[in-house]
Parts: sequence; structure tokens; C-alpha cells
Amino acid sequence: MLSPHRRWLQNEPLSLLSWCVQRKLCKKHHLLWLLLILFVVFIAIQLVARQARYDEVPNVKYPTESEHMFPPLRNAWPGLHTQSTLPEMQDMISAPTERNANHLYQNMQNGNPETDLKPKYMDTTISHSTGSQTKGLIPGSSFPLDHLNKLKSRLLEFLARESDGKSLLAGKYSNHSNAHCPSNGVQEKTTVYTERKCLPKSHIVFLKTHKTASSTILNILYRYGESRNLTFALPLNKQKQLFYPYFFASHFVEGVSSRNVKEFHIMCNHMRFRKAEVAKVMPADAFYFSIIRNPVAMMESVFIYYKSIPAFQKTQSLDDFLDNRAPNYISSAINNQYAHNILAFDFGFDNNVTADSEDLVERTNRSIAAIERDFQLILILEYFEESMILLKHSLCWTLEDVVSFKMNSRSERTRCPPLPSTAEKIKRWNALDWRIYMHFNKSFWQKVETLIGREQIEVEVAELKRLQAKLAKICLKDGGPVDPLQVKEVRLKPFQYGAAVIQGYNLNPHIEAAQTKMKCERLITPEMQYTDSLYNQQFPELAAKQRRARAAIQSQRSERRELAGRPLKRKAQDRHTTYLRVKNLKVDKTTR
Repeated sequence: MLSPHRRWLQNEPLSLLSWCVQRKLCKKHHLLWLLLILFVVFIAIQLVARQARYDEVPNVKYPTESEHMFPPLRNAWPGLHTQSTLPEMQDMISAPTERNANHLYQNMQNGNPETDLKPKYMDTTISHSTGSQTKGLIPGSSFPLDHLNKLKSRLLEFLARESDGKSLLAGKYSNHSNAHCPSNGVQEKTTVYTERKCLPKSHIVFLKTHKTASSTILNILYRYGESRNLTFALPLNKQKQLFYPYFFASHFVEGVSSRNVKEFHIMCNHMRFRKAEVAKVMPADAFYFSIIRNPVAMMESVFIYYKSIPAFQKTQSLDDFLDNRAPNYISSAINNQYAHNILAFDFGFDNNVTADSEDLVERTNRSIAAIERDFQLILILEYFEESMILLKHSLCWTLEDVVSFKMNSRSERTRCPPLPSTAEKIKRWNALDWRIYMHFNKSFWQKVETLIGREQIEVEVAELKRLQAKLAKICLKDGGPVDPLQVKEVRLKPFQYGAAVIQGYNLNPHIEAAQTKMKCERLITPEMQYTDSLYNQQFPELAAKQRRARAAIQSQRSERRELAGRPLKRKAQDRHTTYLRVKNLKVDKTTR
């Protein structure tokens, strides 16, 4: 028979628990510690649950009519949102195969949605019945249709939750769900692009080569850096180039020797490249790129633009120079580097090589290997729009960042395409440039295939051209470039050199928004004026000091001219006085 105490324990187990808690844990400091532990556990559970929700669905983007692959322009460009030119929902990307559909479904179930995706975009098309909720399989696939609809609903819910009031699903996609599908029995396609997360690059080195549309890319970099308050590695003492044609040295950059600048973001002015010296100025993670051009077309442009250099002065035509190089071309003469393998010279190589040189192949291989080692990207002028899209993806920029107008471009009346016979002569004379061009023309398209794809880049190029056309309507008075004599504002007149006629732009006078006007002005500001403006912004004290020095020099010159002109003025006055006296004497004689 149990004692009263044991009978109470058997009949009241909960009371026993309460009694134990009161005996062991009712002290104040014990209770406080218990509450603190419970609080920490609760917070940890909340954090884990929240992270699980965010990891549940991939980072996706649905293209819409007003927002296809690119973000709309900022508020400074009212009414200028880009419009997609893709067909509404037809023939965008092929229907999903059994492999990619099942794979996507398995990855979503396992919480790993981005496995086995293509490098930049996932061309997976989600097809669903727009009629009744029919349970079945996608044709040719073991993927359940209702699971696919659930998957899409989860994606749309995630986007709605994460958009922070800014709908990513404009137009007809904003209310896409199974409950709102039309019941006409027609199959719809929704293309899902999964973008690889990346951060925009702001440490950039651009080797500005000659006669390759590099001034247009310079304007792009200037606008990007100025709008984000980045620091440029500008030439010392307000020079226009980094002391070209000498090999680049770090002290050619303003602020390096004085150590007034802690960090440089962008280097993009003309220089003769030398990687070791550039690395002393720019951060270690800088992105290096350049642009090249078909040497045949480039030689014709060089001949017109640099007609005053010693190699071209005595020649009547490009053919005349190529047929009589020996008496005209002296490699050591000033500026004669423009006449021979100018691309190789800009990249820092010896340019004195022709198709008849015995070591041409060896020097070509060394040059190509060095360029591939030092530069992540080489663009091609003949495919300028495609180059801008490739640059956009490489730098993780937006479409607005790479849109531009042609800068430092010649008038059509000064262009003279070479004949086929002339082209062959140029290829032999500039054999090193030609081989470099052929190699990187091929590697360019390999990069396009790897990073973007041929079909996708065509879509983005069309989008870029439409955006450029809209900007031309907004910003330009005449809708395009005009001859220099027709440019109204002096600050927008391009620099003229040689026999070329360099065109410029007139700003639309009807632009009302101040910020829009400022952005349009940046788009059409010539290279030299823009460089001066950035120098004044980065080094205001040095710029003011240089202005005072120039004013003092001009004042001294005017004083010297005035002093030198005083004796001449006195002589002229004396002659005039003598003339008047003689004239008066003649009058007196006649009157007598």
C-alpha cells in the first residue's frame, strides 16, 4: 500500500512538475537566464525561417512591353522608357524540353533553382493552359502541368512581395495567375530570364586607340563617371593626351606625384600602353578593354586626318604613299607612327614590320598573347552596336549607360573608300595590325556566343538603336550631326584637324527640363571641351591657378606686341603728318 505522499505523486503528475519548477527555478536569477535563452532561440528560429523564404524562389525577371531586358530611363528622361520589340508571345524561345522542364521542377523542389542555368539568361519557357485547370503533362515531357502552374504562381508571388511597390510585371503580366487565365483554350508562353547577379564595374581602363570611334566610347565613360562622381586619371597640366606618343608613365596623371588623389576609377585618354605603369595608378581589379578597326578603313581615315605628318605631306594620294614609301616614310620622324601599324604602336609594340618581315609570325603571336593577357575585352568598330551590348554585359551596366551619338566623326564628303588593289597594299604594309584584327574579330564573336548569344544580341542591338533614335529626337535640333560651320554654340564645336571635316551637333532649344538638357549636353560635348570640364571639377584650385597663369602670359604678349608696335605707329603718324604738310604747300601754291 502506497504512502499518502506517493499516492499524491501518482495521481497528480502535473502538480509534481509545478512543484519541481517552483523548487528549482523560482529564484529570480534562474528565471531571468531561462527567459534570455528562450528569447535567443526564438530570434534564431525567425532568422532561419526568413532566410528559407528568400532562398525558396530564384531571382527572376519577366520581360514586359515597357521593360524587356533593360531598366527604364531615370526620371531625368521623361517619356523615354524603352519599348520592347519582341513579338508579343510568339516564337520567342522554343518550348521546354523534357530535360530542362523536369530539371527546373526538381531544382525548385530542392531549393536550388539556379543550377545548370546558362551563363546570363535561362531560356526556359513556361507554357500553361489558358483554359480550365486540366491536369496532365506537357507534350513530350513527364513534367506535370499543374505543378508547373504552381511553380509560376510561386514565382509571381515572390516578385510581388519583393518589388517594394515598383511592379516588375507591367501590362498584361501584372495580374498573371491561374485564376485570371483567359478561357479561350489558347496556349500562352511566358519567357523567364534568370539574370546572373553582378555589380556594375567602376574601375576601368580603356586604351583609346586612334581612328576607331574611341572618342564615342570616351564620351560614354565620361558621362558614366561624371554622373556617379567617379575620379578620372586625367593628363597632367590639363593636357589633352597622356603625353602620347611616349610610353605611358604613372606621373603623367594629374594627382599622382602630388598624391592629391587617393583612388582613380577610370583611365581613358590617349596613351601608348604600358601595363606596369598603368597598374601603378589604377586599382588591381580594374577592367581593361579597348577597340580596334579594320586596318584598311583605318588607313584611309588616318591618311585624311593626319595629312600634315611628314610621311603624307608630299604624297598626292594613299596609293601614291603606298607605292613610294621609301622616300616618304621615316620611322623616327615626329608623328610618323600614324602611317604604319598604328594599332600595334598604341598597344605598346614595335610597329616597324611588314608582310615581308621574317619575324612577322613570331611578333604577331607575341603581340596577340600580350593583348589577351592584359585586356579582358577587345571591341570591334565594324560591329559597334554589338560591341556596346557586349560591353554592357561585361561591365554589368544598363542600356542607358552605353547609348551614344557618334563623336569626332567625318563628313561623308571627305570619305574615299580604298579600291581592292589599294586594300591589298594596306594589308601588306600594316601586316601586324591586320593579323591582330583578324584574331580579335574571331574572338569577339566567341565572347558574344558565350556571354549573350547571337539571337539575344540582335534583340538588344535593336533596342539600343531605338533608344538612340528617341534620344536624337529629344536632344538634337537637326536630328543628327551637322558640319562644323553649322554648329551654333562655340563650346560644342568639334576640333578640326587635317583635311577631314569633323561634324558636331546642335542642342534642341526646346528642352525645358534642366536635368534633361544637362544630359543631352553631355551626349554631344566634344572630347576636348569635356576633358577640360572634368579637369576643372576634379582640380578646381589647379585649374584656377592655370587660368591666372595663362591670363598673365596673354597680358605679357599683348604688352610686347603693343611696345613693338609703337615705333611703327610713330612712323605712320610721321608719314601722315608729312603728307598733310606737302598737300597744304601744294594748295598754297595753287591759290597764289
